[in-house]
Amino acid sequence: MKYFILLLIFLASTASKPAYATNLEFEKSITIGSGPKTVVEFTDPDCPYCRKASKYFEGRSDITRHIFFYPLPMHPKAKEKIQYVLSQQDKAKAYHMMMSGTLDRRPNFESNPRGIKLQEEQLEIAKKNNIDATPTFLINGRIIEGFDLKRIEEALGPKND
Repeated sequence: MKYFILLLIFLASTASKPAYATNLEFEKSITIGSGPKTVVEFTDPDCPYCRKASKYFEGRSDITRHIFFYPLPMHPKAKEKIQYVLSQQDKAKAYHMMMSGTLDRRPNFESNPRGIKLQEEQLEIAKKNNIDATPTFLINGRIIEGFDLKRIEEALGPKND
């Protein structure tokens, strides 16, 4: 119910935008944190701005993040990296390792059918929501494209640690 209400508030506040925030299947996202503020994130593991955003959000214990991957065509290894992360038992740990650069020198990224399928499902969710840039965030009814720290902090409000 909480997510349905969040979705309704979000949709009402973005009526002029195309179909953002529809069919957000949070069970298919990587969920990190348990804070009262919700951040929906569309990211690419090879996007430097996505990595900066990830590092910023790690310092906020007042949020719950729902992370969906959207591999950009200009990053040829992104899809393989995403499938690797989504194939891991501990996806949050693999996500942190990937976004911190710890796995950058790895020569290949093994995946399994479950991770490949989840990557395809996340890509479909991004496409249905007209995501075409990373990072893109949905925070308190606002769409924020790019790592615009000022707008992110305005949307999140004061840190509640």
